[in-house]
Amino acid sequence: MIDQAHRDLHALETFLLQRLIQPLPGAPAQWRFAPTPALKGWEPDKPPETARRAAALILLYPGEHGPSFPLTMRRHDLPHHPGQISLPGGALDPGEAPEDGALREAHEEIGIDPADVRVLGALSPLWVIVSNFVVQPFVGIVDYRPEFRASPREVSALIETPVAWLRDPARVGADQRMRSGVSVTFPYFDVDGHHIWGATAMMLGELEEVLRP
Repeated sequence: MIDQAHRDLHALETFLLQRLIQPLPGAPAQWRFAPTPALKGWEPDKPPETARRAAALILLYPGEHGPSFPLTMRRHDLPHHPGQISLPGGALDPGEAPEDGALREAHEEIGIDPADVRVLGALSPLWVIVSNFVVQPFVGIVDYRPEFRASPREVSALIETPVAWLRDPARVGADQRMRSGVSVTFPYFDVDGHHIWGATAMMLGELEEVLRP
């Protein structure tokens, strides 16, 4: 017997398979969650040739509150984006295809079996100026709730996030922080008190727009 969570996941998969082969919202959707004022010279869709390559995975699965995906809280002693909440992902190995890199990183960070993941498509690449990475996000799906195994070297906590929360206006807000003596506004998604901002929010912002009927 197929329960409602699996029916909802199947409907979402059918929708995304069609939607992700159409033109994507791109930078305008990402920009809604960019810090303002932005760093000088930064355009998320115009990376320099010197930018390094990375990939990330939005992994959909049947969660307790409908289709969900995992986020990771990065350890505070990591060299890039310490303590931030991110999608599973990281730098590509030499010669590695972005899709393969996204699946490998998800396996290394949260214990996902790449063989079980159906990759539905990709979102728009995003240039992260502070680390000079161009991140290629992919959307994948599994038919079961994974038994997550967070890497103790990289992940301090795992946050299961219902997709529906991306569409909830009450979960969108903004923080004010100082950066180099300038007050900067950081839009965020609120996930059970965790503020998801920066590059992760920008990628999820495009997903939210993709999910609109």
